[in-house]
Amino acid sequence: MLMENQLILASASPRRRELLRQIGLEFQVVPSRAEEQILPNETPEEHVIRLSLDKATEVANRDHISGRWFIGSDTIVLCDNRILGKPENEAHAATMLKQLSGRQHQVLSGYAVIDRQTGKQRAEAVSTRVWFRQLTDVEITGYIATGEPADKAGAYAIQGLGICFVSRIEGSYTNVVGLPLCKLTLAMKELGIPLLI
Repeated sequence: MLMENQLILASASPRRRELLRQIGLEFQVVPSRAEEQILPNETPEEHVIRLSLDKATEVANRDHISGRWFIGSDTIVLCDNRILGKPENEAHAATMLKQLSGRQHQVLSGYAVIDRQTGKQRAEAVSTRVWFRQLTDVEITGYIATGEPADKAGAYAIQGLGICFVSRIEGSYTNVVGLPLCKLTLAMKELGIPLLI
């Protein structure tokens, strides 16, 4: 059985915490202090993988943190080949939602799992395609007023009220929430992390 102090989630995201709890894992949360910046000539896939590794590594390198396995992750929304991160303010959120309205976009989540004991690691980027129905200005304004878009990549939460805007998806749903559980659990098994199934 996996002891709570063996697995560390290097993220403050409540959505990622909930996803790991959903599959029966016990873990500690230690938010990473790794810098989140876009590097020149970096592809979106390279970006989310690098940040995921940076987050997991930053926490794993802290001597006072006990634990064997460290999980880092990063999620971005990609539209018109541009990365849409978290909105800076309500006007920025409105601009993002208008850009996504009636169109398809891509959600990329990177994950990284580091085994501090063996030095082995797994990291990958997973892509999901998401289609939004056409949104009205009233809907966008009302959604922003709920506060939900404030700390979400692309200014929406598929696991919250934002699901009302999503006409369909192609790929992993949990990837859009913030962790591609199907791919992540396979990587965890490869590194010897005990899982319920």
